[in-house]
Amino acid sequence: MPLHRLREDHGRGTPGRGRWGGVVMRTVITGCAIATVDAAGAEYPRGHLVIDGDRITEVGAGDYDGPADQVIDGRGCLATPGLVNTHHHLYQWATRGLAQQSNLFDWLVELYPVWAGLDDELVYVTTTAGLSALALSGCTTAADHHYVFPRGSGDLIGTQVEAAASVGVRLHACRGSMDLGASQGGLPPDNIVESTGAALAGTAAAIERHHDPSASAMVRVAVAPCSPFSVTSDLMREAASLARAHNVRLHTHLAETVEEDAFCRDRFGCTPVEYAEKLGWLGDDVWLAHGVHLDDAAVARLGATGTGVAHCPSSNARLGAGVARVRDLLDVGAPVGLGVDGAASQEAGELGPELRQAMLAARLRGGPAALTAREALALATTGGARCLGRDGELGALEPGKLADVALWRIDDLGHAGIEDPVAALVFGPPARVEALLVGGTPVVRHGRLVHPDEDSLARDLTRVSRTLLRKAGR
Repeated sequence: MPLHRLREDHGRGTPGRGRWGGVVMRTVITGCAIATVDAAGAEYPRGHLVIDGDRITEVGAGDYDGPADQVIDGRGCLATPGLVNTHHHLYQWATRGLAQQSNLFDWLVELYPVWAGLDDELVYVTTTAGLSALALSGCTTAADHHYVFPRGSGDLIGTQVEAAASVGVRLHACRGSMDLGASQGGLPPDNIVESTGAALAGTAAAIERHHDPSASAMVRVAVAPCSPFSVTSDLMREAASLARAHNVRLHTHLAETVEEDAFCRDRFGCTPVEYAEKLGWLGDDVWLAHGVHLDDAAVARLGATGTGVAHCPSSNARLGAGVARVRDLLDVGAPVGLGVDGAASQEAGELGPELRQAMLAARLRGGPAALTAREALALATTGGARCLGRDGELGALEPGKLADVALWRIDDLGHAGIEDPVAALVFGPPARVEALLVGGTPVVRHGRLVHPDEDSLARDLTRVSRTLLRKAGR
């Protein structure tokens, strides 16, 4: 039986009207193991999901043989919620493989001048390529932190929105900014920072043009000044006020490296988390990238304020930044999600493998009980949804939630014999995504993208990367 088949008797269903006026399709996934990642942790060794339009309407045990317009045969697969990537820099797909032995600050110093050559075409190609790689690794929602806006480069957030639509995944566009150049004691060169006013105006424009507050939104915008060493205190304060006036979320890098910790103590006389709190940057509408170097007081404050953390284990390892205190953060109730981080500091650019990386990193820090396979899966689903403020819509397979579903093949050579399906996914090698649905719409089928052509994307990515490096004289 093929993985996807259209029933000849689809007329048995009773389709309604969709949100664009079209017919609502009933899609059924049946015969698969299911990890719902709901509050009760419900799992089914063999079960089914029913999707009407863009919503899940039924999840249960056993096969399904009711009315349907499309049936997906899930035998040999595990269904999970689509993964949520809470931190990325998609433009960095053009600069992978550079500064291979550098820590974060040295890595940035080498790459900032290269990124000064970003343009609209490069951002479109890298966003499309990066989101495609994420989709092929089970990701249905991605937060991208774009903070480099060369003069005259146009509406780069709009370019990203177009690219995301071409792939079919949800995008949380984090409009970044930098206004603290080297001449003011910051790390980035002056020619790639904006003025404070320009950064705020650009952020406000991105919200007005692209943010969709609706429950089924494909695009949302967050306010995201870059980091303590590239942004002034004035921009941080004003950005927080702007975000709260527009009821959107806040995102920034924080406590990633020992060098950043030293910078904050020297320049501001406090730790990164203390600095963030002074500026109004803790709260349940904030999520922070990395959170590696946190003392006990910082962990407690993040938990008490409901501030989220995007955990990026592979990037932290690549740059030698350290291992985040994920167990401690979870124990105090802080939302913790998974992030790939920039493709120039995590060249694989895939979210699925981060499940295993997160589990192993936590165990290196705290022993074999520090993080279970199911907790790792929860980081990438419910945890990510909490960080992005979408836990009422995403992150679990349960009636009423958006139909963002990953179907993983776990009966191949790499996974056969692991009887626990979730352990097969997390402990085993990266699993092939047989199907990926975003709002009930297929984005991946049989391990291949539905829309962008992968070979063409690879050629385009090679071309724009070489052009960018030539611009930088490399």
